Amino acid sequence: MLHLQGPQMLQMLEKSLRKSLPESLKVYGTVFHMKQGNPFKLMALVDKWPDFNTLVIRPQEQEMTDDLDHYTNTYQIYSKDPKNCQEFLGSPEVINWKQHLQIQSLQSNLDDVIKNLVAIKLCKVKQTQCNLYMAYQTAKELFPSMVDAETLPLPGGKHNFINQEMFKFSSLDVTHAALVNKFWHFGGNERSKRFIERCIRTFPSFCLLGPEGTPMSWTLMDQTGELRMGGTVPEYRGQSLIYHVICAQLQALDKFGFPMYCHVDKANHTMKKINLKVQSVPMSCDWNQWKCVPC
Repeated sequence: MLHLQGPQMLQMLEKSLRKSLPESLKVYGTVFHMKQGNPFKLMALVDKWPDFNTLVIRPQEQEMTDDLDHYTNTYQIYSKDPKNCQEFLGSPEVINWKQHLQIQSLQSNLDDVIKNLVAIKLCKVKQTQCNLYMAYQTAKELFPSMVDAETLPLPGGKHNFINQEMFKFSSLDVTHAALVNKFWHFGGNERSKRFIERCIRTFPSFCLLGPEGTPMSWTLMDQTGELRMGGTVPEYRGQSLIYHVICAQLQALDKFGFPMYCHVDKANHTMKKINLKVQSVPMSCDWNQWKCVPC
C-alpha cells in the first residue's frame, strides 16, 4: 500500500484517472477537491505506483473516530482490475471493516468482490444502484466523445419563469441543514445532519428562498464533486424550482472548473427529465453505493 501525497503525485493521479472516464469519475472528482486544499482531509491509497491497479480514497485516521458514522467513513474506489483487487481492499490498512462504512464506485463489477469481503469480514451489506449523469460542461471538457450535439436537447428548453417577488436565489446556511436532512433519501438522522452541515460549510450551495426567507428548493455538492441532496419542500413541488436551482448551480460552478455530475434513482423519472433538460449527459455506467455494517 502506498499513500500518495503532495501536489505532484495528485496531479499525476488526476491525469491517469482522466484516461479511465467515466468509470473513474467518482475518484477523479474527489482528487480534484483534494488538490484544492483537501477540505475533507482525505487520503489516496494505491496498491503500487505509478502503474497502479486499484485506488482507494478515504478519510485520514483522525477523521474516522465514530465507528457508527458511515457518512464520514466513506471510501471511493476505482480499480483497473476489479477481479483481482480483493486482497488490497481486504487489508485493514486500506479499509476498516470493523466500522459502519460505505463504499462508492461507478464500477458495478466490484459487487462480487465487495460481497466476498463482507462475508469474510462478517458484515452485512446493502447495495444502492442509480443512474449516473455528467453535466454537459464537464462532459464537453473531460469526455467529449460522450457529447453528441445532434442528440442532446437544446439548452434552455421551455420552463416556467420564477416569480422573483416570491423567490430569491441564495446559498444555504448551516442552519438549513435540518431541512435538507429531512428530505434527503440517505439522511434523516443526526450523523447525516452533521455531514450536510460540513458540506454546506465547505462547498458552494444553491437554493431558492421562499416568502418566509427559508429554502423552498436547494442542491449541494459533496467531497467527490457530486451534486447531491437536492430537494424541494412538498408544497412547492411541480413548479420547476429545482430546475432553476440546478441551472444556477451549473452556471456558477462551471467558472471554477469543478467536475460536475449526479446520480438519480432509477424510478425518479422527474429528475431524469430535468437532467436531460439541463443537458446533463447520461453515462453508460451506474452509480453504486454499498453500505456495510459489522455483524
